[in-house]
Amino acid sequence: MPRRVRLYAAELHYEAGIRLHTATSGAIDALNEVYLVVEEDGRVLAAGGVRTNITYLTGVPEPHLHHAIVTLVDALDWKRSLIDLHRDLSAFENRAHGAARALLDCALLDGLARQEGKPLAVYLGAAFRPDCATNQTLFWGSDDQLERNVRRYLDAGFRTLKLRVGVGTFADDLRRLRRLREIAGKTVTLAIDVNGTWSASEARGNLKALVPLQLDYVEQPIAAGDWDAMAALAAASPIPIMLDESLASPADIAMLASRRAAPLAHLKLVKLGGITPLVAAARLLTASGIGIMVGQMNEGALATAAAAHAALVVQPVYAELYGAYGLVDDPASGLAYRQGAVVLAARPGLGVDLDPARLPVLWEKTL
Repeated sequence: MPRRVRLYAAELHYEAGIRLHTATSGAIDALNEVYLVVEEDGRVLAAGGVRTNITYLTGVPEPHLHHAIVTLVDALDWKRSLIDLHRDLSAFENRAHGAARALLDCALLDGLARQEGKPLAVYLGAAFRPDCATNQTLFWGSDDQLERNVRRYLDAGFRTLKLRVGVGTFADDLRRLRRLREIAGKTVTLAIDVNGTWSASEARGNLKALVPLQLDYVEQPIAAGDWDAMAALAAASPIPIMLDESLASPADIAMLASRRAAPLAHLKLVKLGGITPLVAAARLLTASGIGIMVGQMNEGALATAAAAHAALVVQPVYAELYGAYGLVDDPASGLAYRQGAVVLAARPGLGVDLDPARLPVLWEKTL
């Protein structure tokens, strides 16, 4: 039975009024996705997706990440069974980029769960639940955009909101956050993501100023790298600190577990290399008394479904799974949002169908 392995590319766009813009990314007009599809006799065995215009997170230019993905996919022996291929992937932990490994890990797990006829979370030993609560993020933009999106998300049932800050002045951030709290009311959970743009001295004063706004957490207040400074800040902070950019590798996870430098950790598939290492990291940190957020990049339905199934497995304190919300041209279907939750299909694997008919092929191999 001939087997074909293909990599496709897509450019995804949000509906009017939603635009990704953070302190580290700048304004992003589109999400560039790469999809891996494994077929046998015209039937899809496995599929996965990953976003590649994420240089602001990885430090790796997008063409280099494309090359890393193609190199990793080409290095595997696709004549082998999916379970063997998934075992083979572990040999590349220190030899391939995390986003490339995440694409392979998620796609192969999708295929293995399809073979068993189970939703991926069930294949991994968890109970399946069709809906998984998620936050919604408010990006940098005009005050009018902020107010429109707050009301849009509240009307859609979201009750956990996160404001991206650090682009303008702290005075601007504080004003916008006060307006957000005024519109949302006291029953909505609020948090902010600083993306490491404050200095340690700024952070101490800013955290005190934020106390009246009753934030659940402040994400990555200072830049990654100085564990001593982060631990001291978290110990003195009147608001819980969540780490994100500080957790870029399994070594960082081990460091946090041993030092407990902050009470909360934001885990992403593209940083850790897929669902398998994310689940391992979550279990290690949870055992160390650190609360988990399972999150994602802004990305399409396939990658969002992978993060959602991971969340069903590890049962995090927080989940950030809004990435596919509001996309108007996603070639993947089967995932939806309802009342502040991402809704998964009770189908084998990730439960998402990809229609690559109009997508350009980046690479292919027929066996």
